[in-house]
Amino acid sequence: MTTRPAPRRQMWPLYAAAFTTAFGAHGVAASLGALSGDAVTSLMVLGGLLALYDGAEVLLKPVFGTLADRIGARPVLLGGLAAFVAASAVYAVADSPGWLWAARLGQGSAASAFSPSASALVARLNPAAKHGRAFGSYGFYKSIGYTLGPLLGGVLVWAGGMRLLFTVLALLAAGVAAWAALVVPHVPPLPRARQTVADLARRLTDPGFLRPTAALAGATAALSVGVGFLPVSGAAAGLGTVSTGAAVSVLAACAAIVQPRTGRALDAGRLTARTGIGIGLLTTSAGLACAMLPGLTGVLLAAGLIGIGTGLITPLGFATLATCTPPERLGQTMGSAELGRELGDAGGPLLVASIATLATLTYGYAALALFLAAGPMTLLISRRRMPPAPIGTPHT
Repeated sequence: MTTRPAPRRQMWPLYAAAFTTAFGAHGVAASLGALSGDAVTSLMVLGGLLALYDGAEVLLKPVFGTLADRIGARPVLLGGLAAFVAASAVYAVADSPGWLWAARLGQGSAASAFSPSASALVARLNPAAKHGRAFGSYGFYKSIGYTLGPLLGGVLVWAGGMRLLFTVLALLAAGVAAWAALVVPHVPPLPRARQTVADLARRLTDPGFLRPTAALAGATAALSVGVGFLPVSGAAAGLGTVSTGAAVSVLAACAAIVQPRTGRALDAGRLTARTGIGIGLLTTSAGLACAMLPGLTGVLLAAGLIGIGTGLITPLGFATLATCTPPERLGQTMGSAELGRELGDAGGPLLVASIATLATLTYGYAALALFLAAGPMTLLISRRRMPPAPIGTPHT
């Protein structure tokens, strides 16, 4: 592990890779519904196209993370970006419904390679004392991609159709790949002890892995619910698309602004990961509770608090994982943690939608809010019930 933080010029391509995967995911997803009937013939087809990207990431991120540990994160990063270029160019050239499915599957598979590799390189190129700042900046640019994806994607589709959007994505990924090839240093894989399936199972079920990964999954679940369902609440209250769109932008902007500040506070010792994650979960839970309030006030309060809460959790969760993971297993850990986030991304909206179908959307928000608050509240109660340590017992 390095003892000095990497120069900023070496980190910028990794931040650009984070922006690329977020922009590619949301830019296309937000524009698929506007396609003509020959490409998206039903809601089922739309759902399938939306699921392809995330489904590929769920299956392949741990695989490519392990590969990054075996051969080095830089080759997997560059290969994933090159594959993203090829997948995007397929639809830009062919422009047919069948190739749209292939391109979307290819984009998700490629992102599964370069996303965990970029996270592993962020950790490998920076000492543990600077992981908070590094992952805070990484999360900032990823949030910018999520924020600008629907907006820029919509503008590009309006200007030149879906082919123009895929062309821009191909050019973006090609530029990032060339930039990374020139600037990101070679980080050789570290010697690894032989790992059995039982060893892997023990490591992935260890509380040091499960707690930050569960927090990251919860944050992603809340973020996905906020982006998907707050516009529904706004529309039910009679708000227009401009107001609800602004609310979603507030959510993403708060998450983007908070992450670098959280990382700096962690590195400076002003905030511990456990405390910050607990505060983040409670803040996110409060945001979901505010979503139960009617009108614009409830929507804006929910957006701001969910954004702040997820902005606290994300850099602290990744910094904790990077610190607690043997350097030679960083790719595998980051890939597995990203899998947890993808499950949260899918599970949060599914939970809220299921409960909203049986009752109302308000109860769906309440269920996820209680779920997120359960962890830190249980920890707080257990601490209060613990007997005081005998005099002379060192504190841990």
